[in-house]
Amino acid sequence: MKTGTSSTRVLTAAVAVIASTLALAPAADASGRPAGELPGVTPRAETAAVFDDDEGGNADADDPAIWRNPADPDRSLVVAAVKEGGLRVYDLDARQVQAVPAPPAPGPEDAPGRFNNVDLVRGLRLPSGRADVAVASDRGTDRLRFYRIDGGRTAAPLTDVTDAAAPRIFTASQEEVNEERTAYGLAAFTDRRTGRSYAVVSRAGTTEVALLELRLTSAGSVTYRKVRTVALPSSFGLPGGGSWSPCGDPGELPQVEGMVVDPATGTVYAGQEDVGIWRIPSGLRGRPELMDTVREFGVPAVYDEESDECVAAGADPGVGGTRLTADVEGLTLLPGGAGGGTRLLASSQGDDTFAVYERGRYAGGFRVVASGGPDGSEECDGAAVLGAPLGRRFPHGLLVVQDGHASPEDADREATGFKFVDLADVEAVLDGRRG
Repeated sequence: MKTGTSSTRVLTAAVAVIASTLALAPAADASGRPAGELPGVTPRAETAAVFDDDEGGNADADDPAIWRNPADPDRSLVVAAVKEGGLRVYDLDARQVQAVPAPPAPGPEDAPGRFNNVDLVRGLRLPSGRADVAVASDRGTDRLRFYRIDGGRTAAPLTDVTDAAAPRIFTASQEEVNEERTAYGLAAFTDRRTGRSYAVVSRAGTTEVALLELRLTSAGSVTYRKVRTVALPSSFGLPGGGSWSPCGDPGELPQVEGMVVDPATGTVYAGQEDVGIWRIPSGLRGRPELMDTVREFGVPAVYDEESDECVAAGADPGVGGTRLTADVEGLTLLPGGAGGGTRLLASSQGDDTFAVYERGRYAGGFRVVASGGPDGSEECDGAAVLGAPLGRRFPHGLLVVQDGHASPEDADREATGFKFVDLADVEAVLDGRRG
């Protein structure tokens, strides 16, 4: 999608949607709590912290996915991307059962593998029969990697089934890979009409999003082909004239990371971190719609080289949203929407909250807070929901969220992790039954 006039039309439509949402938003939730004072849910379990330093293997928790063991739901698993630390697999008590390393650097001057996001494809046809597969975006190599999930092998449930010749997604050479404009955000899904499986992948430092079709090779490994690529706007027309572009590091455009696909419709929801949430028609065809924007939308800012941060450079024009504080991060789908549909959950990273939307309109929010046992979630990067019974621990389903500030004994180390939240607790606060 081109910028300029098209962006102005997109913004005008977005402002109308946002204004309608705000006009219909209640002044208080069902429990009588004033709007803006979001209720809290407490985690039932938390993973051990991982550390983004040499001693910790440069592990940085980012994005989770939840796999349900249909034969024994109590033995279901959470697969999580921890960047240079690869993948970690946890049981429902949040205990690690496997660590899968990211690929090594191809050369002494090159970066190693870096697993940014992870998702699942269910029932992919493999030589051994249909199997569920974890898909990870490898920012370090600009490729996808695939791991068959074997619930019967609890010691090592993930097995690499990636085709050794899987192509780079956005780059043409290792030199380009080293510039780090590579595979970033990820959402995987299967088209219900055709049975074909796909991944939607974003590109770091740009507005590009690509659709990849997953394919099985003659050797039984998994690869992919690029179907099409779209680019979201990087500049937006403002009501009354003028334009606005989000501030970022020099040479970088407002990137997308958090994404999810509604399996019923194929609609792609994409979080452009400093902009808001886009709704993109199935197959990345048609015109994207800006569903909601961050509070900082339209606020002029400039990059300050000395502090390596963006600083405000003018007054807030008041055209931003009221529910999201940049960055927009993990997106996932909650079951139980009107008419049997789904609801969209988004991580509002800048204020440590989660926003829920139904049919494009804000439907409530919450925080994940400390309970005296596990601590809460701050600056959440990724989230995943599974709305199906998971045995005795989570009989109503599970929400897993990343915690950008885990609480290790050594507070001097940069530590992250994941929190496991009972989905029934989330539904209770959204319905106003708790808090």
